[in-house]
Amino acid sequence: MSQSSEFSYVTEKLKWMRAERIWPNGQRYLWTDAFGLILLVSLYTESGNAKYLDEAEWLVAEVERVLGRPRGMRIGEAADRDGQYFHYLAMWLYALAVLSRYIPDYRDKGILLVRQIHDAFVLPGRGVIWKMKEDLSAPYPGSGLGALDAFDGYISYRLLGETRLSDEIDEMHQLIEITAPQLVITQDLGLGMMLWMSHFFPDEPWPVIQLNRCLSILDGMWIDESYFCREPDYPQVKFAFTNYGISIGLQSVNAMPDRVYKLNGFFANYHSGDRYDFDAITHVMACCSHFPGHLIKNFGS
Repeated sequence: MSQSSEFSYVTEKLKWMRAERIWPNGQRYLWTDAFGLILLVSLYTESGNAKYLDEAEWLVAEVERVLGRPRGMRIGEAADRDGQYFHYLAMWLYALAVLSRYIPDYRDKGILLVRQIHDAFVLPGRGVIWKMKEDLSAPYPGSGLGALDAFDGYISYRLLGETRLSDEIDEMHQLIEITAPQLVITQDLGLGMMLWMSHFFPDEPWPVIQLNRCLSILDGMWIDESYFCREPDYPQVKFAFTNYGISIGLQSVNAMPDRVYKLNGFFANYHSGDRYDFDAITHVMACCSHFPGHLIKNFGS
């Protein structure tokens, strides 16, 4: 289906989520809110209805009010969602870059956030710390270096400010050159996100390597029941929101359209029997799978 044909699916699901107090009027969670912000701006681009842009600005203000810290942003509002994840922050930065296409001041917000967090997370020449304490004073206990975090930062930084963030971009690029040739991703959402990141600057060496590698691994993770399993060795384990992440990645590189269609159909009627059935991450990611909008780089052009 075209993105336009999925517009009504998304608007109906948004009405349902709001009525159930799932999103955007539920608890704040930075990953979900980042995808939701991109969704709202995409709906504005598609419809021209200013209410979506107003809702996008309201969402940014709420996220900053609830999750904002003197440096950076907390993972989520719930008590067990403390600390800061770099890849969540990077996704929020991408969302701010999307919003800045219409309201340029949000680019400045994003660049300020980069300057608050970059030096705390990044170890030049070594890697990016996956999770930090909430005040960014030290790594969160048990946290090491993230496999995808340098790629996350590289994409978001470049889309926010090639010139103003040139030093930070160079540091991320150096880390990518070190890790990309040997990096093998086997987890579902990581594969989807790497495919998504690979479509922004496809002529660079690392996207060429990762695109082919990720598609090959995903091909072996497809289950005929119409979903991608969690890992190659766990064929019965499946999550709706991670499959939606794969869908976004596949759509960004124009691959496996039949499987995107099938997984959207499968998970439309799937019930996991746990909190994910009513968790905002499931339903916001579903909207983005059906209507990726500005998650695709040339949307609206």
